[in-house]
Amino acid sequence: MNVYEIGSLSEKLAYNTYPGRGIVLGITPDGTKSVAAYFIMGRSVNSRNRVFVSEPDGIRTEAHDPSLMKDPHLIIYHPVREAGCGLIVTNGDQTDTIWQYLARGESWEAALRTRMFEDDGPNWTPRISGLLADNGSYKMSILKAADPEGSACARFFWEYPATPGLGHFLHTYVCDGNPVIPTFQGEPERVAIMDDMDAFTQMLWDNLNPDNKISLFVRYTDLATGTYTQKILNKHK
Repeated sequence: MNVYEIGSLSEKLAYNTYPGRGIVLGITPDGTKSVAAYFIMGRSVNSRNRVFVSEPDGIRTEAHDPSLMKDPHLIIYHPVREAGCGLIVTNGDQTDTIWQYLARGESWEAALRTRMFEDDGPNWTPRISGLLADNGSYKMSILKAADPEGSACARFFWEYPATPGLGHFLHTYVCDGNPVIPTFQGEPERVAIMDDMDAFTQMLWDNLNPDNKISLFVRYTDLATGTYTQKILNKHK
């Protein structure tokens, strides 16, 4: 077993109908740009009725058809927010918790220790988070139920250096399931990053399950200048 093997994101997505929500952070092979990607998937009408829209400091989710929105709880939030020279990427409103803690000089670990997994038992969807620094290094975290009853929270944190060509992929679920969807297990997965943002974005979008995919965000940031290019793809255009 090669623990340093770099996997193919296209393969990981193509053979998984429901990884849920996913974060990818990493560095392009030429070492010049950091990469952040976030996607959402959904099985219910309420979850699927969403799009990503741009904000001055990132993106937010909103209802594609407001008349179909039943419960904004857990599905309307800011997945991406800039924090100083860094970028926060999460699957819930813990984005704002992290932003508030960083703004007053506290750590992202301290912020996430105030939060738990989502209150959607019996799935207890994990809260996944990433923090990308301006030098290309990044942190990732998952908060998930410690038992089937959701009576306690297990918190995991990882830190990664900027390594050309390497990224890490963290998602909420192992795969689809009924009635309970199995939560992500182990460390974030080592995956290959591409120099070409358009090709990387299209690869992600094309390999997400067509029935369950909803929206995708990708940002490439030049490490020397801090300038970035980003793309948003929504199933509901």
